[in-house]
Amino acid sequence: MTVLKQQTVGTLSGRVAVPAYDRSALTVGIVHFGVGGFHRAHQAMYLDRLMNEGKAHDWAICGVGVLPGDVRMRDALTAQDGLYTLVRKHADKTYEARVIGSIIDYLFAPDDPEAVVEKMADPAVRIVSLTITEGGYNIHPVTGEFDAQAPAIRADLRAGAVPATVFGLVTEALRRRRARRLQPFTVMSCDNIPGNGDVARRTLTAFARLADPELAAWIESTAAFPDSMVDRITPVTTDQDREALALRSGVEDAWPVVCEPFAQWVLQERFSAGRPPFEEAGVQVVADVGPYELMKLRLLNAGHQALCYFGHLSGHRYVHEAVADAGIAKLLVDYMDVEATPTLPPVPGIDLNAYKRTLLERFANPEIRDTLARLCAESSDRIPKWLLPVVREQLARGGAVTHAAAVVASWARYAEGVDEAGEPIEIVDRLKERLTAAARAQREHPTAFIEDRDLFGDLADDRRFVGPYLRALESLHTKGARATVRELVGL
Repeated sequence: MTVLKQQTVGTLSGRVAVPAYDRSALTVGIVHFGVGGFHRAHQAMYLDRLMNEGKAHDWAICGVGVLPGDVRMRDALTAQDGLYTLVRKHADKTYEARVIGSIIDYLFAPDDPEAVVEKMADPAVRIVSLTITEGGYNIHPVTGEFDAQAPAIRADLRAGAVPATVFGLVTEALRRRRARRLQPFTVMSCDNIPGNGDVARRTLTAFARLADPELAAWIESTAAFPDSMVDRITPVTTDQDREALALRSGVEDAWPVVCEPFAQWVLQERFSAGRPPFEEAGVQVVADVGPYELMKLRLLNAGHQALCYFGHLSGHRYVHEAVADAGIAKLLVDYMDVEATPTLPPVPGIDLNAYKRTLLERFANPEIRDTLARLCAESSDRIPKWLLPVVREQLARGGAVTHAAAVVASWARYAEGVDEAGEPIEIVDRLKERLTAAARAQREHPTAFIEDRDLFGDLADDRRFVGPYLRALESLHTKGARATVRELVGL
C-alpha cells in the first residue's frame, strides 16, 4: 500500500495515471473557495489535463476553506501535498484512476485570514473561483437581493473587523489590489445558479458598496464575472470508495473523488486578467452561457429533484434504483419533454433529445451509486432556483405544470420527516425546522407548505398550480408514492 504524497507519486506509475509535470515548478494563479468533490472533478481536473500537456503551469490552484466543515479537507490535502485521486466509474464497471496535481496549496481562512487575503492580493493570482453552493451567496430566494442583515455579514462590515466570510475576504483582497494599482482578478463562479456570474457580481459588489462605495464602483467597472455551467455527477466519497481504490490501485488516499465519465464545462469569454487556455482541455468557451445553463438546470438539476423525493418515498436509496422504477423514469421523461423543454431556448451545438437520452443513461449508471439523500438535501436552495422557474414560465405561457407541481408535493411529503413505513427521514436543509413544521401542518391545512412566500412567492394563489399540487399531495397521503407516480404517468 502506498500513501499518496509527492515523494511517493513515482512509485504509483503503472498502477494509476500520475502527473507528468514537475509540480515544484508550478505557481499559483487561481484561488478557489469551496474545495470539494465537485471542484476537484472538474476545474482542478481540466487544469491538470493542461499541465500534463506542458501548459498552464502558472495557473495552479490554492484552495481556501471558510466553514468549520472545511477542516477535513484542509487536513486531507495538506497531508497529501495537495494530491488526490480522481476515479471515473463507467456503467460497464470500467474503473479509471488518475492522481491530480493541480492543487498545490490550501489555506483554512479561520486559521489565518490575513494569509488568504494576501494570497488573493498577489499579482500572480488572476482568478478567484467559487463553488460555495447555491446557499453561499447570501441572497433572498424570491427577491434575489443580498441579505445585508445576516449576522456574519454584519460582523464583517464592522469597523476594523477581520474578514471571515467569502465576501469580506474577497473584498479586502480587491481593496488591496486597487491600492497597489493592480488589476482586479476575475471572480469565476462555478455554482449551479442561473446567471452565476451575475449573481457573484451583484452579491460581491453589494457587500463592497456597504463597506466602501468607491471600491464597489471600481470593482463593477474593472473586474470580470463570467458565467459558467459545469455538468458532472460527483457523489459523496464513501469509505467503500477509499477501500476500492486501495484494493484496485494500491493507493491510500484520505479523500479521493469518484465521478461519472461524462464532463462538460461551458465558460463565458469574460476575464479581467487573463485565463488558462481552457478550450485546449475540452472546455467550451462561448459568448453566452445562458442556453447551456438553462438546459442543465432545468433538465439535469430539476430532473434530479423530480426523482429524488418520489424515489426515497418509494423505498429506493440510490439514483440508479429510482431510474430503474418504470413509473419514476416515465415521470422524469414526461417532466423533461412536456414541461421543461418548452421553456428552453435553442442551445448551440446541442441536440436536446439526445441530451435527455444521455441524462437517463447517466442517472442509470449503477457504479456511481449516487444517493437520493444527496439530491434531497438543501432543497430550499434548489427547488426555487431549478424547478420553480419552469413552473412560472409554463404558467405564463399557459403550459402544463402537472408534473412539476407533483414534484413540489413530493418534497412537501418528504419534508414531513417520516416515510411511508413510519421510519424517520433525516431532513438536511438550512430551513429544516420551518419546512418540517409547515409540512406536518398540511394534513389539516393542505396548502401550508407552499404558503411560504419566501420560497414559493405567490404560487399558492394560482389555482393552475395549486390544483395539481393538492391532488398529488392527497394521493401521496392516501395511496403512497408508488401508486401516485404510476397514476400520474398513466401506468
